[in-house]
Amino acid sequence: MSQVDATVAPAAPVNPRSRVILASLIGTSIEFYDFYVYATAAVLVFPALFFPSDNPVAGQLASFAVFGVAFIARPIGSILFGHFGDRIGRKGTLVASLLTMGIATVIIGLLPTALTPGWEILAPALLVVMRFAQGVGLGGEWSGAALLATENAPAGKRAIYGTFPQLGAPIGFIIANGVFLILSINLSQEDFLSWGWRVPFVASALLVIIGLYVRLKLIETPVFTKAVERGEVATLPLARVFKTSWRPLILGTFIMLATYVLFYLMTAFTLSYGTTAKTVEAAAAAAEAGGKKFDASTFVAGLGYTRNDFLVMLIIGCVFFGIFTLVAGPLAEKYGRRKTLIVTTIGIIIFGGLFVPLFGAGVIGVMALLIIGFTLMGLTFGPMGSVLPELFPTNVRYTGSAISYNVASIIGAALAPTIALTLLGVADGSPVLVGLYLSLAAVITLVALIISKETRDIDYDV
Repeated sequence: MSQVDATVAPAAPVNPRSRVILASLIGTSIEFYDFYVYATAAVLVFPALFFPSDNPVAGQLASFAVFGVAFIARPIGSILFGHFGDRIGRKGTLVASLLTMGIATVIIGLLPTALTPGWEILAPALLVVMRFAQGVGLGGEWSGAALLATENAPAGKRAIYGTFPQLGAPIGFIIANGVFLILSINLSQEDFLSWGWRVPFVASALLVIIGLYVRLKLIETPVFTKAVERGEVATLPLARVFKTSWRPLILGTFIMLATYVLFYLMTAFTLSYGTTAKTVEAAAAAAEAGGKKFDASTFVAGLGYTRNDFLVMLIIGCVFFGIFTLVAGPLAEKYGRRKTLIVTTIGIIIFGGLFVPLFGAGVIGVMALLIIGFTLMGLTFGPMGSVLPELFPTNVRYTGSAISYNVASIIGAALAPTIALTLLGVADGSPVLVGLYLSLAAVITLVALIISKETRDIDYDV
């Protein structure tokens, strides 16, 4: 062996590009599938099964309140999984977050309902606990997946690689709603309410097994490995991130705000508003057919679409979400994250003013609203996979990006469907205030973007 050959160190093992893409994509797809299965059920079945009431609005509000519990739990998950992600590495933490979310989702599918004798109080309580566990799992999932993708990305490709975990959101949404749609078409209303709604939750177990197999084959990211070799791992990442990176924490939270408000208005709110009866007479007839009392004083009119028709419209809109999530990566790489997001956020501000004319323009107008909204969602969500992690140094990157992402979920998403439903009632069924609510959130995000700095060219190893 020559002297040169003897002194050349072996190349450090790296994750193949295909494995990085698949592991970051499949994990978030599963996690968001689990999350959206609940969001869809919260509109379609949980008000009747877990929060039965003579007042349909009260049941819907209770269901949305439990929907919001997960967002309260997500910052807790970000602190928990962020600590271990920055202390022991990204790989093991991602496996744990996936298990937490998956187990909670399966258990929801096995719970008795409040209609079961003796379970009137315990069933809703257990639903709250499992929803909380879902939030903890997702609180640790996103940041780890984003770091897995971007810390393995070649130079000049971080924004592009960062879109792959983001693509899990539309994929998970489409799968979750597609499963509900198939069940709804093939089952009677009685069978769907009796057992059909459980299938998407229990089926999550198979998806989790696939995700675990892919993630267990990963090795640690090279960026984190270098931090370990240099002795730069933080002993207490939470304390360190608040001490050294408090400004990026605040900016990251508000940079993400409009994205969250937009997405949960486009999904949970539009599904509720779109499938609510148009008139008091139609709502009263539906209540009578279901053997329920109807209180006209609490009724807020909607668009009157059938559940199946509106699910199809949502799935079509979400295809644009996926497409423009991928488009956003190259745009953020070419023009910078900040400029791309500023232009998109201005678009969201304008879009908020289109709620009334588009919602009132029949099926074409509603479809246009969904397509425009989900297109903007892709353009704003895509760059987040790179911009939030880039705000923080390696030794607190998991914790910092996770806290910003998940605190934004409380401010922007936990209360979004409930606020929208309340504003709808205040405006006598008009979505005008809902649109203004979205525009206001986008203005706050725009301010955060204007005072932030471009992160495209930072050194990711520090």
